[in-house]
Amino acid sequence: MVVLNKIYTRTGDSGETALGNGSRVAKHALRVNAYGTVDETNATVGMARLHATGDMDGQLAMIQNDLFDLGADLCRPDMELDAASEYPPLRMSAAQVDRLESEIDVMTQAVEPLRSFILPGGSALAAHLHLCRTVSRRAERLSVELATMETVNPSAVKYLNRLSDWFFQASRIANDDGKNDVLWVPGANR
Repeated sequence: MVVLNKIYTRTGDSGETALGNGSRVAKHALRVNAYGTVDETNATVGMARLHATGDMDGQLAMIQNDLFDLGADLCRPDMELDAASEYPPLRMSAAQVDRLESEIDVMTQAVEPLRSFILPGGSALAAHLHLCRTVSRRAERLSVELATMETVNPSAVKYLNRLSDWFFQASRIANDDGKNDVLWVPGANR
């Protein structure tokens, strides 16, 4: 259980922050950028949910919870349980990746195959989902870069890779199953 009795702590005033294992790093550290961008992705999902209803809203709520799990995973650089730690590190699982894949497969069956690239837009929900897609791609790039230097849970990176695909297909669903997608017309304004 998380209890926050005081929101500001002044411990970050010198430009450092604490990771989940208690170690301190610069606020501009790549790991902090990676999980910070996951948090930014979560905020964009919250904006998308303002326009979502029914199953889509429920799926987005699950993704928001997953994104908190993902942030918790990325903020713990140690992959092993520290003997001094009261709780084991929270890690993304293959089951979370599998769930996204199943949902993507269902959405893919509902839309026509693409014959052109899609411009971000259409309905308000679709536009917000495209923003979610691009921010999640940035989180993925940062996490992949981090994984070249430090240990990162492979399921965390896989989740981010599938998540941007999920947002793409969801944007098509939000555009009347792709019927109202805004298609790119190469060279249209030359």
